[in-house]
Amino acid sequence: MAAPASSSIYSPLRSSQRIPRGLCNCSPPSASSISLLPRGLRSTSLGRIGFSCLSSDQILTRVAASSAPVMDPTKGEVSLKVSTVVDVDLGDRSYPIYIGSGLLDAPDLLQRHVAGKRVLVVTNTTIAPLYLDRVVEALTRGNSHVSVESVILPDGEKYKDMGTMMKIFDKAIESRMDRRCTFVALGGGVIGDMCGFAAATYVRGVNFIQIPTTLMAQVDSSVGGKTGINHPLAKNMIGAFYQPQCVLIDTDTLNTLPDRELASGIAEVIKYGLIRDAKFFEWQERNMEALLARDSSALAYAIKRSCENKAEVVSLDEKESGLRATLNLGHTFGHAIESGFGYGQWFHGEAVAAGTVMAVDLSYRLGWIDSSIVERVLNILQQAKLPTAPPEMMTVELFKSAMAVDKKVADGLLRLILLKGPLGSCVFTGDYDRKALDETLIAFCKS
Repeated sequence: MAAPASSSIYSPLRSSQRIPRGLCNCSPPSASSISLLPRGLRSTSLGRIGFSCLSSDQILTRVAASSAPVMDPTKGEVSLKVSTVVDVDLGDRSYPIYIGSGLLDAPDLLQRHVAGKRVLVVTNTTIAPLYLDRVVEALTRGNSHVSVESVILPDGEKYKDMGTMMKIFDKAIESRMDRRCTFVALGGGVIGDMCGFAAATYVRGVNFIQIPTTLMAQVDSSVGGKTGINHPLAKNMIGAFYQPQCVLIDTDTLNTLPDRELASGIAEVIKYGLIRDAKFFEWQERNMEALLARDSSALAYAIKRSCENKAEVVSLDEKESGLRATLNLGHTFGHAIESGFGYGQWFHGEAVAAGTVMAVDLSYRLGWIDSSIVERVLNILQQAKLPTAPPEMMTVELFKSAMAVDKKVADGLLRLILLKGPLGSCVFTGDYDRKALDETLIAFCKS
């Protein structure tokens, strides 16, 4: 697998059109940008073209944390054994996110979310030897009525396709799984996305549980119900919104995660701070060394705060009408890198990191952020050992062709998530200068 490339020189253009620090981070109402107001005050319709997001402190949340909540490790209040619950509030489809150490060995916690007597565990060749037996034990301990089957898929983003997903359907049908069965996703983001999509479509929908084993999946992909597979021309273009019964995050699984995959997950953690949680970003700047060193307290706090941020957004905008799209900071550029470079050549978080730098560069060219944010983004990504430029083989045309089929294109208009205003503020909009986008692409590509 290719190592992250960082040979391109980052050289943003200066701009005199800046929004002074401290101004409201909401764009003026216009035909292309509509602001989100707190619950009870906001309009019932969201802008088709543009959308300004509020910070986490400005949104009234419905997220609850309980059961020995994780504390900010900078305050010295973290116990070695942590356990917390973050609730994703979606009415009758609400579900808990359990976060803690040793949760794979808590059968009561897992079994309470199993419907029926048949379970299909979907995992891959890397995770199965490590955790499959423990999960089967947790599903069946003291419960002889439950039978468990498993399907072990090849590991890697390049296998996130229809052909591989058919293996899940093959096993389910061969095992005579019925409408009351439960699918369990045991693995990283690829397994979670594929298992969730299979659950959404098998006999038109069965229950499923997420057990994410990578930091990327724990802080992002396992939460919120986005499921799907890749198409050769575009990432995640085939899928469904389908919520799990629960998400069970055993932080001990990070002990077996390679360093490069850990860093990939940190890219999504950084994203939450940039788009809506400035205090969390500042915490990351102080604690990046601890995260990379796998300090259990720091990782637990990062996972908890990331899940809280995503749960807040999903509760307000489950199917990405506007606000939820802001969670895709850097992803439009990043997805282009993944499809253009080849799925699996870079981890998702590595592509998102480079894409984030490109989105920040464009934000600066537009005069929407000041240079201090540009510098802080570069510094924290470099500290996390993540790439800050796309691979050398990426061209302007490769970017444009991939971005033209991005899911956020509406009526032929490419909408982007860009930073705007002080740290922790962003906008989802199609109302930006296309010349500035061209300049960003040219700055990061050799041709």
